[in-house]
Amino acid sequence: MKRYLIEREIAGVGKLNGEQLKGAAETSNAALAHLAGKVQWVQSFVADDKTFCIYLADGEAAVHEHARISGFPASRVTELRGVIDPMTGA
Repeated sequence: MKRYLIEREIAGVGKLNGEQLKGAAETSNAALAHLAGKVQWVQSFVADDKTFCIYLADGEAAVHEHARISGFPASRVTELRGVIDPMTGA
């Protein structure tokens, strides 16, 4: 599977409370279940009006299908080529 960064423009997402974020996660999980292993959600980072999500997927089309089913926009999808961190420089 390939790794993708998905930028989602969602007005006010940073103001959602824990219960609302739980509901969003449940919606995403239901869409993932529908796609039967073609897409895996790794984690998401929440900003004021955007989320930045890391997904594993067979291809970009599967990411867009998840967005369609879940109702969460995939404003920008970028395939990630690698990962570096502080240990890379050690």
